[in-house]
Amino acid sequence: MPAVHQEALEGLEFIEPDWPAPPSVRAGSTTRRGGASHPPYDHLNLALRVGDDADAVSENRRRLRTRLHLPAEPLWMRQVHGTRVIEAECAEADPVGDACIARSSGRPCAVLSADCLPILLCARHGGAVAAVHAGWRGLAAGVIESTVAAMRTPAREVLAWLGPGIGAAAYEVGPEVREAFVRRHREDVDAFVPTRPGHWTADLARLARARLARCGVAAVHGGNRCTHSDPQRFYSFRRDGTTGRFATLIWIEAPSPPPPGRRGAGLNRRGLP
Repeated sequence: MPAVHQEALEGLEFIEPDWPAPPSVRAGSTTRRGGASHPPYDHLNLALRVGDDADAVSENRRRLRTRLHLPAEPLWMRQVHGTRVIEAECAEADPVGDACIARSSGRPCAVLSADCLPILLCARHGGAVAAVHAGWRGLAAGVIESTVAAMRTPAREVLAWLGPGIGAAAYEVGPEVREAFVRRHREDVDAFVPTRPGHWTADLARLARARLARCGVAAVHGGNRCTHSDPQRFYSFRRDGTTGRFATLIWIEAPSPPPPGRRGAGLNRRGLP
């Protein structure tokens, strides 16, 4: 396996959320910088099923683990634009799903995207985290609602971060997309702006915020990075067609062991726990 060059590790960029998550929770999105893939997947493509060389993807994933000091390989799912939620601790190999939940340290949750909206969720107490892949189909079908329910945390105690996704100005859709949202929630019509006959721009971040609000999740952050308008940093299927995928990850870090001089701090006067 090729060595990890220091310049490659330094070039790997990780965008961390600006949210009040507990210190034990680590999260963020990669960009296309700092990897081994060649055009049109340059450079840090983390997806195996987009036509890139498998060895390059394996090296990119190794660099990711090294750069972020991940406790294990992330749970890479086969995303199908559905609503299935995977429990990371008991997931089978190569699971099919579009959301992942972890309740303990050891297994990072991850979603791959190149315009679809990645969403991270975190319980304020740090006992549960989730990563959600939300394209328009998954949003309309209820992937957010399914994930919030599966976290088994009161919605008011859930934090959300919207990662890099295609911005409304670049995302023109047809009537089937608009109808999928508006027929269930008439107020979603405000997320669609007409452009030409039978076409509208769709604001995925706004639609996601509305669904989170209907679930009772009020603490929502992010949603201001557009993949389509930043080709130096992000992959975009709408812009490029054949391209790579970046990852949005979240995990719970294991507690640090106590300093050697503090090993007895948890004992009572008799030396009993």
